[in-house]
Amino acid sequence: MDLLERRRRSRTVPANLVTLPVSPSASARRLRVLVVTESFLPQVNGVTNSVRRVLEHLAAEGHEAELVAPTGPATYAGFPVTHARSASLPFYAEFRIGLETRRRLRATMERFRPDVVHIASPATLGYQAAKAARSLGIPTVAIYQTDLVGFADRYAIPGGARAMESLTRRIHLGVDRTLAPSSASMTQLDRLGITEVARWPRGVDQVLFEPAKRDEALHAELAPHGELLVGYVGRLAPEKELELLAHVDRLPGVRLVLVGGGPEEARLKALLPDAAFLGVLHGDDLARAYATLDVFVHTGRHETYCQSAQEALASGVPVVAPRAGGPIDVVDDTVAGYLYEPGDAAELAAHVQRLVTQPVLRLRMSHAARASVRGRTWQAVNDLLVGHYRDVSTPTVTRRRAG
Repeated sequence: MDLLERRRRSRTVPANLVTLPVSPSASARRLRVLVVTESFLPQVNGVTNSVRRVLEHLAAEGHEAELVAPTGPATYAGFPVTHARSASLPFYAEFRIGLETRRRLRATMERFRPDVVHIASPATLGYQAAKAARSLGIPTVAIYQTDLVGFADRYAIPGGARAMESLTRRIHLGVDRTLAPSSASMTQLDRLGITEVARWPRGVDQVLFEPAKRDEALHAELAPHGELLVGYVGRLAPEKELELLAHVDRLPGVRLVLVGGGPEEARLKALLPDAAFLGVLHGDDLARAYATLDVFVHTGRHETYCQSAQEALASGVPVVAPRAGGPIDVVDDTVAGYLYEPGDAAELAAHVQRLVTQPVLRLRMSHAARASVRGRTWQAVNDLLVGHYRDVSTPTVTRRRAG
């Protein structure tokens, strides 16, 4: 019997069958994983970063994989990349969305014959991939990583929030397992009626991001008058609410530093004329920028995880972030930084000022920041992910109920 047909028939287990344990040898088998992502290189964001880490982990562990993405190189981590048809958003030209047809995605799946389809931050491309995989009986794991409802709200798309709620339901109710990065995102999905959700956090590279990367010469260059550096790393986009940084910019003894790019860059440069804009940084340059900050700030309330806050913590930098979304789990409030009411610029500025004016407090939080992420390695979280792959893709062994 054809492999895809066997999977298709095994998806539904009749009521009079009893599931038996699967042989332990199943946990050692190599997997074939098709990763479908809405975002990939050269775009730099949380989705791209986590997909890269997943592919690197699969390569290191000896699994087979392919990637379907709107953009990217021909290969990554030794795996081929298939470019999906895509189009730029009219209000965010740098961001492309996948518009691939279900027929072409089915053809890719039939050729590669994956054990599981990993759908990263599903939207238009992810929806078609989920439908294609379901039609072939291939198990699916969807990673909830982008708050599409909040995104539509922030960009004031007419009817967008309702449409994104509907799309989110259709996608995540049509997959075998949804993984969400934070307790807040799990709650959000629950409110949408999506209850079969497991938690899958994000790891952080604790070799790349670490306090020893601090560069005093860079600090002196950015703060020639002895200011403390308060910085943000991420996309310069409307949903990040970066206008709140104007209140931080007014604090005495502070120099703002922004790392990243996006559609808001010109507006923010006009709003924050004294801030240092370093552009998009990668690798050691990014790690050096993080570690050279004295305080890290984040302003967006729609972060499902907030990986940049975690990278700052790994770099030994206290974090001030909204009490919403991912930061609730990522930042240990009053220990490794502070959480403030979303949108409350006065509370944001007050927390930053406290850290700027109290060096002993700042040093204590700096040590606590690094300690707080010690167990959050990419190896650990990606081992968990492969466990989810195995759970949904291992065929069940059954027998007839007696009598």
